[in-house]
Amino acid sequence: MTDAPTALRYRREARVLEVEFPGGAHFALPAEYLRVESPSAEVQGHGPGQKTIVGGRRHVGIIRMEPVGHYAVRIVFDDLHDSGIYTWVYLRELGEQQAARWAAYEDALAARRLSRDPPGRR
Repeated sequence: MTDAPTALRYRREARVLEVEFPGGAHFALPAEYLRVESPSAEVQGHGPGQKTIVGGRRHVGIIRMEPVGHYAVRIVFDDLHDSGIYTWVYLRELGEQQAARWAAYEDALAARRLSRDPPGRR
């Protein structure tokens, strides 16, 4: 089990969530990355191979964060997506795997001819 972060700071203008864990691990996670990797069933599906590739979220931001017990945070995005519960374990994984996950996301967008930009802003 991963310990709770020692800090969660959202930098609104940069649209980046800074997460610090005990032991010095520090991650800067863009809101767009958090949104497209949401742990919600809407994004991840209900089983292997059911993940939805979400395009058009380049400019998404975070409206608020709500604690969920002592193990997670619910992030509410300005596109009104709010069903993902980000456990401390998952936030650490997102930080540690950011480069690989982001590359896979961009490859998946390209394969589906989707854009990070919302329709009409390409």
